[in-house]
This record gives sequence, structure tokens and C-alpha cells, in this order.
Amino acid sequence: MQTDFLFIDKLILILYFIGVILFGAYFRKRSSTSSGFMIADGRLPSWAVGLSILGTFVSSITFLAYPGQAYNFNWDVFVFSLTLPVAAIVATIYFIPLYRTRVKVSAYEYLEQRFGPWARIYGSISFMLGSLARIGMILFLVSLVLHNLTGWSYATIIIITGAGVTLYTVLGGIEAVIWTDVIQVIILFAGAIITTIILLSGMPEGPGQLFSIAGQHSKLSLGSWKFDLIRPTAWVVVLYGIIENFRNFGVDQNYVQRYQTTRSIREASRAVWTATIAYIPISALFLFIGTALFAFYSVHPELLPSSLDGPLMGDKIYPYFIVTQFPVGLRGLIIAAILAAAMSSIDSSLNCVSTLSLLDFYKKYFNRDANDRVCIKMLRIFTIFWGVLGTITGLAMTQVQTALETGWQLAGIAGGGLVGLFLLGISFHWVRRWQAVVAVIASVTSIVWSTFARNLPDQWDWLECTWHSRMIGVIGTITLLVVGFGLSVLTLSKKNEP
Repeated sequence: MQTDFLFIDKLILILYFIGVILFGAYFRKRSSTSSGFMIADGRLPSWAVGLSILGTFVSSITFLAYPGQAYNFNWDVFVFSLTLPVAAIVATIYFIPLYRTRVKVSAYEYLEQRFGPWARIYGSISFMLGSLARIGMILFLVSLVLHNLTGWSYATIIIITGAGVTLYTVLGGIEAVIWTDVIQVIILFAGAIITTIILLSGMPEGPGQLFSIAGQHSKLSLGSWKFDLIRPTAWVVVLYGIIENFRNFGVDQNYVQRYQTTRSIREASRAVWTATIAYIPISALFLFIGTALFAFYSVHPELLPSSLDGPLMGDKIYPYFIVTQFPVGLRGLIIAAILAAAMSSIDSSLNCVSTLSLLDFYKKYFNRDANDRVCIKMLRIFTIFWGVLGTITGLAMTQVQTALETGWQLAGIAGGGLVGLFLLGISFHWVRRWQAVVAVIASVTSIVWSTFARNLPDQWDWLECTWHSRMIGVIGTITLLVVGFGLSVLTLSKKNEP
């Protein structure tokens, strides 16, 4: 599958990579304080923060895995995008005012206020584990593309990319992250538009042939609307999308930290809606690319080698199209766009996990009186630590089956119960700490069960979880809410008994 990656393509890619690192270095002075490093002293415009949030959404998971999903199956994951406005409404009404008035930087400070220190630790660790999974998945996806172009090993590409992103995040802090994201989102979107034009012009009978083939194979379908939680129906995606986007906008440090980089509650709300409105058509565009790839190779089967097969075929099809069908120079630009998609998500995660490491652990339990000079030093040390750990995770991701499904499943495992704990605290003020502890234990138990109790021997089939793996986070969230609310109601009813 490897093709010649010519000098001009390499030059574009290398110059882009070096340029991003230098751009991060430009913001070093502005990130010389802990506040500047973590929240840019709350001075950034809402449109830039909104595009940065969009960049976190549109990672290389969207750039590569969405076309792969549409190529293999249909548009069922687009339903996920349609749940975004629901989460955005809740975020602007409840979450953003909460974070702007009651907490400083860490999203999980609220959990401590509501349920005690254990809840803050639980929230931070859940986010950190989810971030590691996301960083690893994104590094793996970008290595798929560059491996086919350069012939370098997956490990070499993952290590170089991880080191580069870590370097400019260490240098520039959150302001470098956000302004780099703005540039990368523009490059990424341009790459998708160029791909679409090339695919449409590559159909022998014109663009109409593409839609005809897609219709014949139900490639534009949103999936089955039969209420079935075992198969990947549209209802499974709806439930997953609502819970996951509540988690994103409501309890994910990537987003909460960005709320603090704006000047006001109104500006933070505008940033959320900028990302929400933009993501819906952009996700549709990447799904359309997958559908168009299916149609293109249906009429040009001779261009698809038999060696390109297996469970990762969908994730590999877009990179293969790029390296074989794009002209020299333009190919380098598209690869830069894919690299941009990867970097714009990884840098955010690194900045956030280092922020939580400082606020939720180092300053709270190890050095309460740390001055600003010590804090900025520790922030940079933590960024390097998490960058190395994320790169190691990426190296371990090379055995996944399909990138999108694996990414969604890992997100559900890591943060499945977290949004439930926030909703429990906000919605039911009478829930006590011990009740929340029991609810979290029940939630974690249900997540472990729904993750591992699959394909069991016949004698244990009564214990098996048959719901689709996308439901893991939903199961964890609902379990937490039901147990927490149920215990509180039982306690209140016993108090009211004569």
C-alpha cells in the first residue's frame, strides 16, 4: 500500500510540523504564570475558543474514523452530532454559570464542594484515564496515514508526533493550544473540501452516480429506528450521544477549562454554540467522504488492492485514497490537515491533565503553599509526563479492531458514571455524600459488568451483557442516578415515618 512520498510532500509536512512548534514557542512569555498557562488569564475571544472546542471534537478520529464508518456501514453515527444542541442548551443554562461562579479551573472542584474530596479524585482520575485513551487512539490513527506514505514504522510516527505536540504544549500553554487549534481547524476543513471535490470529479458518470450507488447500498441511512439496544440502532446512538455530549460540555476538563479562558459567561456560551453549530455540517462532510469513497471504489474496483482488507479496512481507506489519488503537493497539504486534526486534540488533553495534576493532586495534597514559580515548573513537568504516557498508550493501540467503536467504548468506560455524579449533585440537592459513594460504586460495577461480561460460556450466559458496547456509558450513568436518587428517597421516607 505504500506509495512514493515525494520531496514536496515531505517538505510541506515537515515545515508544518516545525511551524506549529515555533508557533507554540511564540506564546511562551504569555504562559509564564500558572494562570496564563492554564486559562490564558481569561482574555481570549469567544470565536477562537469556539473553534478550539471544535478542534477538540474534530480530531483525527473524525477525520479518519468517520469516513471509515460510512464506508463500512452507513451514517448512523451522524445521529450523535444531532444530539449536540441538547447538550449545548444544558451547558449554557446550568454548567457554564456554575463553573464561572463557583469553581476556579478544575471542573471537579464542584464535586468536592458537593460530595467531598473523594468525588474530586474520582472525577479527575476518570478524566485522566479517558484522556490517555483518546491521545493513544489519535496517535494511532495518524500513524496509519504516515506509515503508508513514508514507510516509517507505526512506533516511530507515534513517538515523533507525541514528542512534537508535547513540546509546543509545554512551551505555550493553553493560549498556544487554542490559537494553534484555530489554524488547524481551518486547514482540516480545507482538506475535507478538497477531498470531496476530487471524489465527485472522479465519478465517470458525474456526481449523480455517487448518490445512485449510495442509495442502492443504503449508505446514506441513519440506521434502524427499531428500539433495540443490542444492535447498533439509531436509538443506541441517540442515548450514547446525549450522555457523551453531556459529559463533553458539562464535565470534561477540555471544555470546562476553555470556559474560563473567555471574558464572561456570555462569551463562554457563544464559544459552545460556535462549536455546536459548526460540528454538525462538518461531521456530515466527513461521513459523506466515506460514502463517496465507497462509490468511487465501486466503479473503480481495480484501484483497490486485495491486500487492503481486514477489520481496519474502513479506517485505512481514506489514507489509501489520499496517497494514491491526490496530486503531489496537495497530498502533503492533506496529510498536514490530518496531522493538524491529531495535534489539535492531543494538545488540549495534555494541557488539561497537567492542570488537574497540579490543582487536584500536587497543590492539594503535596505542596499547598507552592508559589507561582513552582506551579509553572510543575505544570511543564506534568505536561511532559502525560505526553510520554500518552505516547506509550498510542503504541499499545495498534491492535484495535475499528477506531471509532474502540474510541467510543473507551470513552464510555472512563467517563460513564462521571456525568451521572454531576447530574446527581446539581439536580438533587438533598442527596448525601454516603449515598453518592454507594451510587458511584454501583456505577463502576455496572460499567465493569457491561464491559467484560460478554461472550461468556453457556453456563454463565444469564450474567452476560447483551446490550451494544456503545451503551456502556449510558448504563453507568443511569445506574448512578437511579441508585443515588433511590437511596435519597428511601432515607427521606424513613425520616417522615411516624
